[in-house]
Amino acid sequence: MGLRLLDFESLENVLRVVQCTVVSAVGNHFFDAYVLSESSLFVYPTKIIIKTCGTTQLLKSIRPLIHLAKNLGLTICGCRYTRGTFIFPKSQPFPHINFKQEVIYIEENLPNNLCFRKASVMPSKNPSYSWHVFSSASDSGAHFSDGEFTVEVCMTELDRVLARKFFKTAGDSAAKEMTELTGIGNINPRALICDFVFDPCGYSMNGVDGDRYSTIHVTPEDGFSYASFEYVGSVYDDQDDIVETLKKAVQVFKPATVSVSTTSHRREVWTRVAHAMEPLGLKCRSFAMDEFPTAGTVVFQTFTAARRK
Repeated sequence: MGLRLLDFESLENVLRVVQCTVVSAVGNHFFDAYVLSESSLFVYPTKIIIKTCGTTQLLKSIRPLIHLAKNLGLTICGCRYTRGTFIFPKSQPFPHINFKQEVIYIEENLPNNLCFRKASVMPSKNPSYSWHVFSSASDSGAHFSDGEFTVEVCMTELDRVLARKFFKTAGDSAAKEMTELTGIGNINPRALICDFVFDPCGYSMNGVDGDRYSTIHVTPEDGFSYASFEYVGSVYDDQDDIVETLKKAVQVFKPATVSVSTTSHRREVWTRVAHAMEPLGLKCRSFAMDEFPTAGTVVFQTFTAARRK
């Protein structure tokens, strides 16, 4: 069970430091998935993934999580932090003032055994869409599964008509109805979905499919509409699945701008991203690639609607 043995109160205490709370949860034989007031938390036996947004203080979870793991007899062997460019950078509290400060804070809170470390800002032609990555590993060379990949998608300037579907309506089944009405439920029909609607607007979901997670978070307000989609897959799956999953997710929102980060040890993943975007009228505007400890190859691509520059 590993980290899944952590009691709910301990997790709540960590999230309180980060400044968010659990609003919904689901689990299966492989992991537990929590929808948070500010994104998502996934707890596996040997890894924890936290996604937050807004003005939360995500990095403050590092020290207490390491402490909790140590009490279970576990030693940290890898840590990775990724984010896009803050939409409201001046509103961010310490330690998220800038990426340099974030890296300093991470390194101050990681144990010395994580001696292989790298931080990088992956650029695009538009400085508003850079990708920030910090990755570290122990000298034992901890690696994620060679066949596993992670895709992180950020979408801005959502289609106004589609964005309106993410405003709350009356009824106890509002979240379920929103999941079906928007087409989110069709992105991966196999997944068990845990969804939540915020008042007056906004939406979050976690998808649980075997040992793989997916998650979507939506801020639909006109002027700064935004949606994120993240999922884990395997290079041993049908390669067309990568294309179809991305296409379905992006079609839910029809954004003007899309940035996609893929993390994998295989090139098959990032080469499929363009195949998914191009039929939707999205043109690749920038491409960046870098290597990181434990993570493998990170590729960051940005796309904009063909009618826009």
